[in-house]
Amino acid sequence: MELTSFVARVLAKAPTASTPPASYQLQTWAHGGRPTDEAFGILAIPGLDPQKAIDAVMDVDHYTGHIDHVQACRAVPDPRHLPPEQVRFYQRLDVPMLGVIHHELVLQRLGTQKGYLVAGWDILKPETAALNAKDGIRSDYSHGVWIAAPGVLGYAFGSAPKRDDVGFLKWKALTSGADVAAGRVLRANIEGMGRWAAKR
Repeated sequence: MELTSFVARVLAKAPTASTPPASYQLQTWAHGGRPTDEAFGILAIPGLDPQKAIDAVMDVDHYTGHIDHVQACRAVPDPRHLPPEQVRFYQRLDVPMLGVIHHELVLQRLGTQKGYLVAGWDILKPETAALNAKDGIRSDYSHGVWIAAPGVLGYAFGSAPKRDDVGFLKWKALTSGADVAAGRVLRANIEGMGRWAAKR
């Protein structure tokens, strides 16, 4: 399963959960010959409650206004994926200089691993392929993970658009351009999720 192997790659790169990083750390790496790198950022957030952080991650109906670039996000009822352990959801992102991207995903709680509370998502390919390309560029693949421990929050993802949905210049912007922007996007999302968790 894509998500399981991705989580393992991220946790292998994560610092010990009991030793928060002194400053923001970013790691990127190529995987499987894909057009974009996978990226992982982690940041110390004094006072962060890991349970509140993961609860915020699972609260997909309220991402808009709390997480940067989220234009729309809503849970989609699906008997295969039942809250509070799993949720299927639709998400549309408006990323500066890249454009509108949308997809359907499944997010799930993954318990405690290596001292971190973990939640991760993977794409629903048939459901994403069925979306209207006129409403946004559809993701070809998208997987990610949040990890939380007392006073520390990490976020990692790998994603790329469907090649048929974009022209050559947009494709370059959404692949090589996304690699350049990954560090800023990760940090902004980590900080946003940390602020939201603190309000819960």
